[in-house]
Amino acid sequence: MRQVSLSKIQNDLSRFLRDAEAEEIVIARNAKAAGLLIGFASEDDRFDYQLEDDPRFFVPRRASAQQPP
Repeated sequence: MRQVSLSKIQNDLSRFLRDAEAEEIVIARNAKAAGLLIGFASEDDRFDYQLEDDPRFFVPRRASAQQPP
């Protein structure tokens, strides 16, 4: 994961989107992390990311599974 300043991202967003397909890029504002740029090489990658990280797809685990007697 690498860090890039916001001004560099603004000047060449398409290049950084391509780069983000290979590695996540931390966007820095005033030398502090302000965001994260994540690229997807395919629609399947985007879908997998959404399933893993979107709270709308979160299914809570049961505290304990009860076994029938």
